[in-house]
Amino acid sequence: MPRPTPASGPRVVLIGPPGAGKSTVAAALAQRWQLAPRDTDTDVETTAGKSVADVFVEDGEPRFRALERAAVAAALDEHDGVLALGGGAVLDPGTRVLLQAYREGGGVVVFLDVSLAHAAPRVGLNQSRPLLVGSPRAQWQALMDARRPVYEEVATVHVSTDGLRPVEVAEIIESRLRDQRVSETGA
Repeated sequence: MPRPTPASGPRVVLIGPPGAGKSTVAAALAQRWQLAPRDTDTDVETTAGKSVADVFVEDGEPRFRALERAAVAAALDEHDGVLALGGGAVLDPGTRVLLQAYREGGGVVVFLDVSLAHAAPRVGLNQSRPLLVGSPRAQWQALMDARRPVYEEVATVHVSTDGLRPVEVAEIIESRLRDQRVSETGA
């Protein structure tokens, strides 16, 4: 049976670790499709009135995760463009349930994968990444090792961004979505 187009919600949801390019790929896809991009980290910052890093430091990770969970729920309900989730959003069981419902309704979740070698220059592995304090490379690798199974479980499409520009990743996503529709319809 062909996968239906989502009746409501985002055209596509992007997930993945820090440095995978979720926000920039969301912008590239949104531009190609003449839709609005949305990033749940930006939504959290707007709600909190401060940066994600400041929420972590001043309010703690549990507060950030609660704000993130609410941001994902609102975006899945309200947004009809391209949605980029924060790297850890999929760790929340409630968020995974929402994403499963979105997928069952015809939505597509794309796991943007990236290696440490390609993520490091993109994120700078600096203090603005609160979960990467200390030994940033080791922290990123440990974070990715723990999250990879969840990203793979939640995703309907998997795309590596290593060595690619955001527009190239957007083209690959479009191609994979086209191929998926063809294989599901048999046309």
